[in-house]
Amino acid sequence: MFILELIGQIMTLNEIAVLGMFLVFIYLLFRGIPVAFALVGVSLIFALVAEVFLDPFRSSFRDIIEFDRTGIDYRRLAALPSRLFGNIVQNPVLVALPMFIFMGLMLDQSGVAQRMMHSMQKLFGALRGGLALTVLLIGIILAASTGVIGASVTLLGVMALPAMMKQNYSKPIATGTIASAGTLGILIPPSIMLVIMSDQLAISLGDLFMGALFPGLLLGVLYITFIVIFGLLSPKSMPAPEKTDEVGMDVVLEVVKSVVPPMFLILLVLGSIFAGIATPTEASGLGAFGATALAAFYGKLNFKVLKEVSRSTLNTAGYIVGIFLAANFFAFVLRRYGGDEIVQAMVLAVFEDPYLIILFILFIVFLLGFLLDWIEITIIIMPLMLPIILGLGLEINGFDQVQDPEVVWFAILVAVTLQTSFLTPPVGFALFYLKGVCPPGVTLGHIYKGVIPFVLLQLTGLGIVFMFPELVTWLPSIAYGG
Repeated sequence: MFILELIGQIMTLNEIAVLGMFLVFIYLLFRGIPVAFALVGVSLIFALVAEVFLDPFRSSFRDIIEFDRTGIDYRRLAALPSRLFGNIVQNPVLVALPMFIFMGLMLDQSGVAQRMMHSMQKLFGALRGGLALTVLLIGIILAASTGVIGASVTLLGVMALPAMMKQNYSKPIATGTIASAGTLGILIPPSIMLVIMSDQLAISLGDLFMGALFPGLLLGVLYITFIVIFGLLSPKSMPAPEKTDEVGMDVVLEVVKSVVPPMFLILLVLGSIFAGIATPTEASGLGAFGATALAAFYGKLNFKVLKEVSRSTLNTAGYIVGIFLAANFFAFVLRRYGGDEIVQAMVLAVFEDPYLIILFILFIVFLLGFLLDWIEITIIIMPLMLPIILGLGLEINGFDQVQDPEVVWFAILVAVTLQTSFLTPPVGFALFYLKGVCPPGVTLGHIYKGVIPFVLLQLTGLGIVFMFPELVTWLPSIAYGG
């Protein structure tokens, strides 16, 4: 009783409730409860607790739940799903989500990546670290044409890891290279993460796509530089093959033929957006059609493939939308407790300098990436941070023609930070995608060890983007400034 009285003197009931929501949610995650169920369960429990016990809460929650002596009016509660579903179904930005997923999965079935891997192996195979460079280059191209992390990591693992093991590559460096290359798709547009960020922050998806292009390519350059330097410092980790065929014009021509189709698809999607010919939603339809046409061109399209890709698209999109709904419900109840004001006050109380505040927010996002998926972080945290960023008075140069440039810059910073969540245990999905296709002898420990330098490179890239906002703002300023 004394402890409760002491807590009551330090924190208000609303602050205790907000902290309790997060703690109970994390506890349920560690107990193995599915994320969507945990979010909805916590939201319902704390909504009902507040309605019964917290009188100040009742007036602000009256439009959803109405309490009287007979109990809860469930007709009021039933209005919530229609509001949530209506906001999603009627949002044209989120329509692009399943189309981009379909494009990535169909491109995976087209055999484009296999052709690139086969031709680039001939081109770079004689170099020390040539296989690793091949994986990174294909990862960059796939990132700009798929945006589906699971498909990219699995595909690269199946194609490249056996060859790297046969060439006596270090297991950590081989697995780290594949996992990091596969995660570039979450940042390099078209990215499904940026689609959701655009919705949550109410900013242009085209701005986010253009702003993310150079930071994504920067990470790719950092990865390639690391592989080249590491190969020179530790030649035994990435040995050159003993026998190699001579590289002639026929090999170069084969590489060109394998790279042109996906590059054309990238130009079709991103070029139409950047040139203002199509909206991101319309471009997603073009991408889905282009990927299907490529599969047909290579003779890979049939009813079985179409059915499998459609089913996988439905499963992936349904998973994302399910978490999207649950996280929106969680965020709604959190705001009814005054959670947005509480979180904002806590963040602003730590530092006064606006750039230190941003660094503090990014640090919190980085830590949350160890525990939560990027979808929950994006949907719950980003709207809470939006008023803080708008109120900091940041002056970002080079973005005169676009509204709220500081929000676009901040969104890309968070996107780069969240990319690390795919490589950090225990929720690093890329690690488990890769482990599922690893040959015998490659353990999860090898993968954990291998991703460490790439996580550090991602943080280095984050620091560069933080120091030079023009990397984000220049391309949109050119597009809109004429």
